[in-house]
Amino acid sequence: MTDTQRNHVVTPADSHRNGDGRRNPAPDAPGTPETSGAPDTSGTLDEALERIHLAGPERDGWLSNHAPMAVEALVRRGQAAAVHRWLDQYRSRLEDMPGSVEPVTSGNWHEALGGIDRVGDWTVFFERETDSRPWRGVLAEWWPRLLPGIAGGATHGVIRVGHSVKTLVDGEETAPRVRELAHALGYWAARFQPLPPLERLAGPADAAGALDRVPLIAEQDGEMLARLGRLTAFPDWPGGLPQGPEAARTALEELVTAATHRYATHGHASPIMLVHAATAPNAVLRTLPALPDSLWVPSLHAAWAASAAVTSAYGPRDGVPVADLRSGPQDPQEVFERAAAHGDDHTIKFADTALDVGDATALVAAGRAAELNTPVW
Repeated sequence: MTDTQRNHVVTPADSHRNGDGRRNPAPDAPGTPETSGAPDTSGTLDEALERIHLAGPERDGWLSNHAPMAVEALVRRGQAAAVHRWLDQYRSRLEDMPGSVEPVTSGNWHEALGGIDRVGDWTVFFERETDSRPWRGVLAEWWPRLLPGIAGGATHGVIRVGHSVKTLVDGEETAPRVRELAHALGYWAARFQPLPPLERLAGPADAAGALDRVPLIAEQDGEMLARLGRLTAFPDWPGGLPQGPEAARTALEELVTAATHRYATHGHASPIMLVHAATAPNAVLRTLPALPDSLWVPSLHAAWAASAAVTSAYGPRDGVPVADLRSGPQDPQEVFERAAAHGDDHTIKFADTALDVGDATALVAAGRAAELNTPVW
């Protein structure tokens, strides 16, 4: 990306065309949906990412740019025809990428870590890193450096990385997709925020029990950053180190399932923020295939810290019985189509995670997100 591009506001696409020059169907046009989860061959994702990369990762000083995450989910779940229309309505929420303060280098990166004013410098740094060597090597080097700050930016850094890696692992390694990984890593580095020292409480046997026992912070007010400073203790789950990387993956899958189910019964307390208790660990789970398996165990523990932090900061004391919520579609494709029609970025991202879990309670949770969050259209 050039400096000239970086200083221009995102504008609506003047044509929505496939890579071979054919025009995509209009967003409202009827037609057969693409196969859910299939790699994008239309060129829509790359077009959308090129539009998004003209903007920075935040607006209004702290609100995250959800466009790359929502767009990736829409394309992968068969809703590519709606992407440019969705981006057109989201355009007013995008701001220019901040300018440079001082270049980030291999010698001074420690000083820039956690400096949101350096996000433009971090983005350029990772663009250069991913231009000069394979993206998997860049990811493997920086993943363990960034894991201790997983909760920074309300976990959006790791979530954006997870969506990006998914496109690279499952599909073609195009320039816009590699660049998206650079932007995602740059945002995570700029919003890096370690948790305070925490007391380790006796851990229950499973992830659902651990989430039930997360102590809520005393004062649930203010932004996420302020709330993180009030954390005091987490249950010690999953206890001792899992026996190898595959055990870590299994435990991480359990955590994603438990957090997704919990949203059905507890999401009413903070419908937007509590989706991240599930989407953050799911982003870690999606990234595992691109990482050395030696990093899977620490990834599990970081994912648990992120999910527990969101639960402690925003969760309610009491939930709603799942039996009282069992309504709405139970077909996964219909569930996601409804989320896409709803249009809210958090609803789309959460439905994407719920479909990964795939059971009846997860689909109820996805419907609950659509009920609790304000629709766009």
